[in-house]
Amino acid sequence: MIPEHALPSPTGGGHKILVVDDEPGILRGCERVLRAAGHEVQSADRAEKGLEILREDPDTELALVDLRMPGMDGLELLARAQDAAPETVFVVITAYATIEAAVEATKRGAYDFLAKPFSPDELSRVVNRSLERVHLIRERNRLEAERRSRMLELATEKSRLRTIIDCMAEGVIVSNAEHQLVLSNPAALKVLRGDVEAAAPVTLGDALAAPELAAMIEEASQSRKRLSSEWKLGEEWALVDVAPVTDEASGQFLGSVTVLRDITALKRVEQVKAQFVNMVAHELRAPLAAVDGYLSVMLEGMVKDPERQRSMIVRSKDRLGALLALVGDLLDVARMEAGTVRREIEVQDLGEIAREVGEPVRLLAEQCDVTVRTEIAEDLPGVEADREELIRLFGNLVSNAVKYNRPGGSVTLSAEQDGPYVKASVADTGVGISEAGIGKLFSEFFREKTSATRSVTGTGLGLSIVKRIVDFYHGRIEVQSQLGDGSTFTVWLPCKRPAEPAAEGG
Repeated sequence: MIPEHALPSPTGGGHKILVVDDEPGILRGCERVLRAAGHEVQSADRAEKGLEILREDPDTELALVDLRMPGMDGLELLARAQDAAPETVFVVITAYATIEAAVEATKRGAYDFLAKPFSPDELSRVVNRSLERVHLIRERNRLEAERRSRMLELATEKSRLRTIIDCMAEGVIVSNAEHQLVLSNPAALKVLRGDVEAAAPVTLGDALAAPELAAMIEEASQSRKRLSSEWKLGEEWALVDVAPVTDEASGQFLGSVTVLRDITALKRVEQVKAQFVNMVAHELRAPLAAVDGYLSVMLEGMVKDPERQRSMIVRSKDRLGALLALVGDLLDVARMEAGTVRREIEVQDLGEIAREVGEPVRLLAEQCDVTVRTEIAEDLPGVEADREELIRLFGNLVSNAVKYNRPGGSVTLSAEQDGPYVKASVADTGVGISEAGIGKLFSEFFREKTSATRSVTGTGLGLSIVKRIVDFYHGRIEVQSQLGDGSTFTVWLPCKRPAEPAAEGG
């Protein structure tokens, strides 16, 4: 039995302690001693009740448990309490203090052993020692949780960084001081060998499919200077930027970061620009040289015959007209690309458009010995568009059909309703287009060069303008052709929607 007086606790008190014992005297004595030391004490006269208290209050720091109790004994309570209160320290109190009992209790998780009867001093010493154990366990768990939290934050940060790098459109390759590949993203796969093991360390020379790129990275690493260069990787172009990485404090070389930016589109623009300059220079030089020659001959008085002079003037005018057409096409393309085309959208009658297109083309058709016919269905619905653009659209198609036709051939411009569209076709009996040529037909400056088309002049811009006009009005254009067997260009343009009938009043 514990005496009625209590001793102060050296730990300073304020801890949650549970006493589980079936002897009322032990319970009362422990409660008085521990509460006098400032502790918060709960008691239970059965193991089942003690286990219930631990489940409801798992923050209980210390539990004093009797071994032998009716029903559930102390050893079974120790085994079950590990899940309910994993941070609680257990001290076994018993009147049967045998070596076997102590060993078994320790196996079940008991920290200390207190034999009955015990004095308040003995109780205080065991409690204080056990509470120090509680403090160490909880501090250890706190530090472990903090370490795991920091590791989780670090892993999250790494995952975030990896996600960002993987989503970059530019290829990224990171190497260490030993020139080994340590990181790459999917955009860099185009320059990496497919048989490289991701888990095994591999040198850049073995990892990269382009030896020149590995040499460039090594050069930047040795010189400690940033290098930049354009590389052609297969059919694509890349701007390669290699930056060495050094420690600011020690100046030690840590590795290098290589960024590959896809500049294929820019290179294609440069190619188109060069093609444009060459084409324009050629198209301008030939007619200007011809006009200059005609004028020089006439100014020097070398041609006296009025008819011949008139013929030279007519040829000069034709050449200048071709130049004006070229400049007009270039301005049209420039305005369409810049989005500065001014349009007056109104309902247009394709029958009138066809007649207006046919008149200026007939002179060209007579010169080429080609017949032009129109077949426009009656009651054809209107099309909402700019009149001048429709004239330019069908004018280009019909004039091309005449120029690329055969002597004695024909061109037919037809139009009919096709569901919600007006379907207009320009069919000719001309030289036709190859299958490869059809795929490039609407590209700027494309002209299929064959023996039959060598004498036909043009800029290669007409059909690209046609395609832009059709796309603007949400239509579509298709081509059916075979080399040597004529061509048919078919355009679908949305009809003018009929007005909704007004609702009748009730």
